[in-house]
Amino acid sequence: MDIQTIIDIDRQLLGIINGNHNMFLDTLMLTLTSGLMWIPLYVALLYLVVKNNETMGQIILIMACAALCFFLTEFVTEGLVKPAVARPRPGNDPEWMYMVHVVNDKRGLDHSFFSAHAANTFGIAMFFCLLVRNSVFSFMMVTWSLINCYTRLYLAMHYPSDILTGLLYGAVVGSVVYLICRVMSRVIAPKQQFVSSQYTSTGYSLADVDVVVCVLVFSYLAAIIISLTMHYS
Repeated sequence: MDIQTIIDIDRQLLGIINGNHNMFLDTLMLTLTSGLMWIPLYVALLYLVVKNNETMGQIILIMACAALCFFLTEFVTEGLVKPAVARPRPGNDPEWMYMVHVVNDKRGLDHSFFSAHAANTFGIAMFFCLLVRNSVFSFMMVTWSLINCYTRLYLAMHYPSDILTGLLYGAVVGSVVYLICRVMSRVIAPKQQFVSSQYTSTGYSLADVDVVVCVLVFSYLAAIIISLTMHYS
């Protein structure tokens, strides 16, 4: 399979995802792809970490590792790979820009390969999934990342290969940073294995985990309400 065949498949897949548009979904995808929409989630994750770690050293370590996930994904995608590959976004590609649906003429200013949204969100999701170890929480965090990825395809900001590469890189970064965090946390304050119906195996209160899950659910509902309001205003 040569590179042109891969590019053609990439474009065909994007056409399937990008081809189903209506005004409400346009507004919803723009809302969901905004970083500001997920500030409550980040605050809830901070609450989870602060509430379930005994020392300031543990809290700082975990938040520093979460920040490291973001730095490694953002720096590599935006600072290294995108400028080097210089693949145009679908909405800016001279061979493809009139074949995709672009919402509000938002085509993006930089390059396409690979997706920082996919890498950032999945890196953070992977890190916290390994940290917390709760199935519902993990499902919600991975779903959050995948929804962000879908918005980038819907809005013609990325090709599927950009998203897939971003997800894979984010998974690696999140996993490696978690291992670093685990080793360093044993030095700061060794944690015991929790066996309780009220806590995860890593010592996170299920009640506090539920707070993060509820914040995510309410964020989705808020995005829908905002989009409906803008659609019918």
